Amino acid sequence: MLDIDFPTWVSSHQSSFEDQLQQLLPKPDIAPQRLHAAMRYSVLDGGKRVRPLLAFAAGDLVGADCTRVNIVAAAVELIHAYSLVHDDMPCMDNDVLRRGKPTCHIEYDDATALLVGDSLQSLAFQLLAEHQLNNDAVQQLAMIKLLATASGSRGMAGGQAIDLTSVGSHLSVPELEFMHIHKTGALIRASVLLGAQCGPALGEVELARLDRYGKCVGLAFQVVDDVLDSEADTATLGKTAGKDAKQGKPTYVTLLGVQAAKQMATELHNEAMDALAEFGEPAGRLRDMANFILLRNY
Repeated sequence: MLDIDFPTWVSSHQSSFEDQLQQLLPKPDIAPQRLHAAMRYSVLDGGKRVRPLLAFAAGDLVGADCTRVNIVAAAVELIHAYSLVHDDMPCMDNDVLRRGKPTCHIEYDDATALLVGDSLQSLAFQLLAEHQLNNDAVQQLAMIKLLATASGSRGMAGGQAIDLTSVGSHLSVPELEFMHIHKTGALIRASVLLGAQCGPALGEVELARLDRYGKCVGLAFQVVDDVLDSEADTATLGKTAGKDAKQGKPTYVTLLGVQAAKQMATELHNEAMDALAEFGEPAGRLRDMANFILLRNY
């Protein structure tokens, strides 16, 4: 869909994806109604949808069936939403604002928020199991394993564990990168690879290039996030600005300074672009997404 400009492509996918999530999430009138309402509250009407958009961009690269990409995009977004619900709870980051509205445990309660995260994670894997995403059943199992690994102790959850233990500590830049490769980057890399694997099979070299792209944009996303956390206000971000610094968490800004952090994000962006060089024009949307991640202001 390179025949339309990038903002139109984004808004079109965001709108249709919102409709998809509306259908895939349990309806609020189905028992247990309060839990289902809280699940919908935590997922719908918010967020940039960066991970689904990366899946769609990777799907465009290989000419994947959009109905298949919709499912993997939804699964990744549900995992992301569950992580935000849990991260915001008092036992973790103890935040009160997410996506411009009260966090789930504030709007409902702690117990409901815990169950919302559990349920969103389960629903993500239910979707991957009950829809055909690839013509090869073995490959589809590998896709399910990919998301599980990216979500668990060797991925997002493990990165969050490192984050919690790093409060008040001084990490080196390599240590901070290791944390964010897991906490933020693992799910972003999975989004790219899952979107691409909804289409015709790619070779190992091509998948490695896509994985490299995903790793670079995942780290760039976090670096830009740290810069925005230090420069933007709460209204713009839709979440509490300056929270990490106040909690004594190491960030790229506290380690490097704002200008060096911005330079690091630019270098990661350039590496991501280099990883796509061999794909040519079909990788146009992935390039657009890399530009968006670097230049975003929220």
